[in-house]
Amino acid sequence: MTAERAQSGSRDLRLDLFRGVANWAIFLDHVPNNAVAWITARNYGFSDAAELFVFVSGYTAALVYTRMARARGFLAAVVGVLGRAWQLYIAYILLFAFYVVTIGYVAQRYGHAHLLDEFNIRLLIRDPVEFLKHGLLLEYKPLNLDVLPLYIALMVAFPLLLWVLIRWPNIALVISAGVYIAAQAGCNLRAYPAGHWYFNPFAWQFLFVIGAWVAVGGATAARALINSKTTLAVAGLFLLFAAFITLATRTGHQNLILDTVRSTFIPNDKTNLAPYRIVHFLAVAIVISRLIPKDAPFLSTSWLRPLRLCGERSLEVFCAGVFLAFVAYFAIDLVSDSLAFQVVVSTAGISIMISVAYFKTWARDFRAAFDRRPVEREASPQPRLARREL
Repeated sequence: MTAERAQSGSRDLRLDLFRGVANWAIFLDHVPNNAVAWITARNYGFSDAAELFVFVSGYTAALVYTRMARARGFLAAVVGVLGRAWQLYIAYILLFAFYVVTIGYVAQRYGHAHLLDEFNIRLLIRDPVEFLKHGLLLEYKPLNLDVLPLYIALMVAFPLLLWVLIRWPNIALVISAGVYIAAQAGCNLRAYPAGHWYFNPFAWQFLFVIGAWVAVGGATAARALINSKTTLAVAGLFLLFAAFITLATRTGHQNLILDTVRSTFIPNDKTNLAPYRIVHFLAVAIVISRLIPKDAPFLSTSWLRPLRLCGERSLEVFCAGVFLAFVAYFAIDLVSDSLAFQVVVSTAGISIMISVAYFKTWARDFRAAFDRRPVEREASPQPRLARREL
C-alpha cells in the first residue's frame, strides 16, 4: 500500500476504513464455528467482505495507476501494476508456505489428522512436488487461500483494461460486463487436482472494474442517480429483502421463503458472483455513501485509527488474518468452544492484526526518516569538515 498511498495524494479515508472492516470480517468469517462471526455482513445480506475488498481494490488501483499514467506515462503505470502483482504473488507464496507447514505440524503434533482434510492439504503431503508446482501456478489452493490468487489475477489482467479505462471508462465497463456474462455461461479457470477456482476471476473482475469505473468518473456521472430519494428507497428495500432471505436461510427457516424466491437466491452463488450479489453490494454502497460522506469528521478520529491502519496496510493485515484464522480455529477446537472463549480468541486475533498494522506503519515511517538523514548531513557543511578532519 505504500506506493499506492504515495500516488493517491489526499486519501479518501473511507477506503482505508472499509478495507480494514473487510480484513477484520474476513478473519472472523474464516474461523469455523465462530459465533462472533455473526456480527459480519455475510449473515444479513447476499454480499459480504469479499465484495467490499474487491471493489475497494479496483477503486484504489484505478485511482493510483490512472494518475501515474497521466503523470509519468502509460508504460510506467503498467510497470507499477505488474510490480504490485508481483508483490502480491510473493506475499501469497510466503503465506502458502507458512500456512501449510503450520497446519501440517499441528495435525501431526496434536493428533488432529482431520485438519489435513478440512484445510485441503492431505494430497499435498502425499505428493508435495506435484502439488507445490500447481500451488506456484495458483491452481492448487488450501482452504481460505482463494482471495489473494483472485487479486493477483485481477492485477495481472488490469493493464489490458487500463488504457481503455483512461480514455473511455464506459467502454471499459461494457467490455467487463461482456466478460462477466461469459463467466455466467461457465467460463472459469481450472483448479488442481479437480474443479475450478472458487472465486471465478472472469466474474469477479466485473466488480473490480466497477470500482475502477467509479474512481475515474463513474461516481460523478451517476451522482444524480445516487442522490435520488427513489434510488435510496429502492436500495433500502432490497437490503431488507436480502436480510430476510439470508437470515431465514442461516437460521434454518427456509420454509418462510416462497419456492420461486428460494430457487432464485438459494444457494447464494459466490463463485460466479451472482448478479443479486452485485446489486446487493451496490445498494449497500449507495446507502453508506449517503450516510458517510467523504469529509465526515469522525473518519479522522483517533479511535478509528486502528481500523484505518488495518486498511492502509491491507496486504500484511490480510495475510496475518488468514493465518490467524487457522490458529483461532485450532485454539477453539483444542481448548474450548464456549462463547466466552470464542470472543477472547476473536479479540486476540484482531488485536494481533492491529499490531501488525501499527508495526508496518512504524517501520515505514522509520525508513523514511532514516532515508532523509544523509540528505540532511550533506546539506550541512560542518559534518563534512568533521569527517575530513577525522
